[in-house]
Amino acid sequence: MHIPDGYLGPQTYGTLYAAMTPIWIIAARKVKATLKSRQVPLLALGAALAFVIQMFNVPVVGGSTGHAVGATVIAIVLGPWAAIIATSLTLTIQALLFGDGGITLIGANSFNMAFLVPFVGYYTYRLIAGDQPSERRRVIAAGIAGYLSINAGAVSAGIMLGIQPLIAHGADGRPLYAPYSLSVAVPIMAVEHLLFFGFVEALATALIVGYLARMDRSLVEMRPAAKPLRWLWTAIGVLVLLTPLGALAPGTAWGEWSAAELKKMLGFVPAGLARLEGSWGALMSGYSTPGIGSPLIGYLVAAAVGTAIVIAIAWLLGRALSKKDERNAREG
Repeated sequence: MHIPDGYLGPQTYGTLYAAMTPIWIIAARKVKATLKSRQVPLLALGAALAFVIQMFNVPVVGGSTGHAVGATVIAIVLGPWAAIIATSLTLTIQALLFGDGGITLIGANSFNMAFLVPFVGYYTYRLIAGDQPSERRRVIAAGIAGYLSINAGAVSAGIMLGIQPLIAHGADGRPLYAPYSLSVAVPIMAVEHLLFFGFVEALATALIVGYLARMDRSLVEMRPAAKPLRWLWTAIGVLVLLTPLGALAPGTAWGEWSAAELKKMLGFVPAGLARLEGSWGALMSGYSTPGIGSPLIGYLVAAAVGTAIVIAIAWLLGRALSKKDERNAREG
């Protein structure tokens, strides 16, 4: 669902930046009012989880790939507003440093994955789990929440891609940006996620929430951790070490093709896409590491670097947003 530069025209990506700006402002205010200083590490770990889990690409029949998002887990632990902050940060770093998702499309990708996914996931989870869920009910609720949330984001992405031929085309009728119509983009995005990636997200969400509940139940009750989080830091470290498995998946995610791939598929490259593709030169494009010849080792190094950066920025952001809470605690 990381839509690349060139797939959405300025009418769409400009509108979505405008839509996300007040959402980011409200999210920052909500987090500042509710985030406790002892939850700052959780914000950092949540952002790191979203970053790492998205590096585990999974292939499907037809040559496409996809991945879980992880934003529903963050929403269950810290609430949907904190999930917006953490996931938006992750998406921004992915775009800037790794070229995963477009610079022009941070607003659009954040709308799909950092807004729709956590909100749909959180309220689905709360509805099914209730106030005092058993461990089994909690895990089932988390799985259903993960399934529905990623499908909501996928359909939204399909709509964004599918309207492009309608609103942006040249004098010859050729689309300037994403080339496939609503009748193609929405069904493909929906079917892929309803039949496959939705279950990947459901399984990941259920397993992670179940694991958190067993290790420290306070984490899934939106309270500061009752125990030290060393075990959770270790879990993130293990996931980072396993990320090269995600580089083994062949193929390209649907709607994320390069201009060269599109030319082979269509016989032409949409003019707007050709103009915007590569406009930002990401330092570690494609999660590669300059100077390292092995793609798998380079992928691992990229995972470690990206995780460290995400944690550092999320921690600093969390400290800034929780400052008021800390001051009140000292004064009390």
